Amino acid sequence: MSIALRNGRRTLAEELRLQLADEIVRGALEPGAALDEMELARRFRVSRTPVREAIRQLTASGLIEARAHRAAVVARPSEERLTGMFEAMAELEALCAGFAAERMTGTERRALELVHEEMRALIRIGDPQRFHEVNEAFHGALYAGAHNAYLAEMTLATRSRVQPFRRAQFRTLGRLAHSHMEHDRVVNAIQRGERERAGSAMRAHIATVREAYEVYAAGALDCAR
Repeated sequence: MSIALRNGRRTLAEELRLQLADEIVRGALEPGAALDEMELARRFRVSRTPVREAIRQLTASGLIEARAHRAAVVARPSEERLTGMFEAMAELEALCAGFAAERMTGTERRALELVHEEMRALIRIGDPQRFHEVNEAFHGALYAGAHNAYLAEMTLATRSRVQPFRRAQFRTLGRLAHSHMEHDRVVNAIQRGERERAGSAMRAHIATVREAYEVYAAGALDCAR
């Protein structure tokens, strides 16, 4: 199969990373399986460069273990590492939401509402892939609205590592609607300028994302066995 760019803002490496992450999370690629760069390049009809970059990115998420002078292998992050990533993600996003409640301009608040409403429409369609893409725009708007470039940089870096797990949880039954309700609480607090409530709502949202991912991963592994 070939990798086609679904979004002009994504690179081949990013698209390949998403594809491989999905296969690892749902158990199609099992822990210990070797990932040969040449074989992956042939399979997805790309050069070795995006394959190498995708493997590097997935290594940072703990889904792949890189080995010197040998093929990388599929791994799974330890419970401790996964917990640490989600805890950091929750606190960073809570900070962004809190600052956004205080600092977002009127134009930024209206733009956030538009993205939020687009996600509401996607729930009716039932398109988890598109919902995930717009969800990234929603959270990105919060990072920008915090008006703290350094915080946004750290949050984006952490998000890239947690992304495979956040993306997978959207396949849990009913998760799109529940995610949107959680976003409702964040948006309402931001529109009212309530920093503490916005931060608390975002922290609770990320905790629920972690729980939803665990439900999805357990079911996916059972199906793969």
